Amino acid sequence: MDPVTLTAIPNVPDIKPGDDLAQLLGDALDAADLPPRDGDVLCIAHKVFSKAEGNVVRLADVTPSPEAEKYAAELNKDPRKVEVILGESKRVVRAFRHERQREGVMICEHRLGFTAASAAVDASNVAGEGTLVTLPKDPDASAHALKSALETRFGCAMGVVMTDTFGRPWRLGQVNFAIGLADVPTTTPEMGNPDAWGQMLFVTEPALADEIAAASGLVVRKAAKTPLVHIRGLDWTPDPAAKAHKILRSQQENMF
Repeated sequence: MDPVTLTAIPNVPDIKPGDDLAQLLGDALDAADLPPRDGDVLCIAHKVFSKAEGNVVRLADVTPSPEAEKYAAELNKDPRKVEVILGESKRVVRAFRHERQREGVMICEHRLGFTAASAAVDASNVAGEGTLVTLPKDPDASAHALKSALETRFGCAMGVVMTDTFGRPWRLGQVNFAIGLADVPTTTPEMGNPDAWGQMLFVTEPALADEIAAASGLVVRKAAKTPLVHIRGLDWTPDPAAKAHKILRSQQENMF
């Protein structure tokens, strides 16, 4: 079995609205002497997509609604940020502030279906105080567009996983999750296959896209400006129909 290698690609420039993301990332891959080959996977933080596509909000341009003002007072949050969060959300799952917290937390169902703190609205890794980044409008489409452009440039077939960092129920810390996919399967179902002892598997379904996304976090540091991770040696079969929303568990299966 070939080894799997994960490499954080250096020298990715700060991305600005309107930038040609495929050109900039392709140049960084060439400079790192890691041009993609058939079967490679690129894991890319959503913020470079968001910035290139102009999904950046200045708080100075935001007028909070009465609902945002209400949450802001309860949670000691900037009402303008709350307004951006509400604008990205289908619903607020829970909002709370512990006594020792300076600022409370909003757990929201994002318009794309993901459940995340602050509807994945983030102020980190973005230039300018009072600036927020939101998720791309269509992460799967963005991943496919980048994949197509890079495949044309490098003459190979690859996969792309767009990532964001979420917490997890009942566990501390955060890991990278897949929020946009191009050809990388969401899961690899094992139901109906035998295990190593010949026992039939009935529910085993590794979350391949999320496993790849989480692995990329092993070589990325938040302050290192390395939003692009090159992965080589994975055993995977392309799925052109893969969509990140297929990872989401339906509300009918929500036991909590």
